Amino acid sequence: MRESVQAEVMMSFLVSEELSFRIPVELRYECCDPYAVRLTFHLPGDAPVTWAFGRELLVDGVGRPCGEGDVRVSPAGSDTLGDVLIRLQVGLDQALFRSSVAPLVAFLDRTDKLVPLGQEGALADFDAHLDEALDRILAEEQSAG
Repeated sequence: MRESVQAEVMMSFLVSEELSFRIPVELRYECCDPYAVRLTFHLPGDAPVTWAFGRELLVDGVGRPCGEGDVRVSPAGSDTLGDVLIRLQVGLDQALFRSSVAPLVAFLDRTDKLVPLGQEGALADFDAHLDEALDRILAEEQSAG
């Protein structure tokens, strides 16, 4: 059985109203952490930055504004049909990314084939992998900061 799903998507990093640039973003989903997706942003001149958040947030955010706190996902608006905005925030600092819906939906469809939405808790060994996943997240945060 496959243990993960990966994809690379080009997103626009919206620096301001006037300035944006395209960056590669790696999307990753792992069976050992079935509720989360990871997005690794490859910003020019910086080390890659990985954010982990709920897969369901990304699924719901494609169709309607979702999220409270550090991660918010929403359709870009009726005038830009087919785009999604992903807003990431730490304290007062925030970053805004725009992506086409199609590659996100394709990625989410592949994750659903691996672990159907709503069936995450039924995975064998979920509790055994939870500590490992949490340790990995903490290690990622420590290496980034």
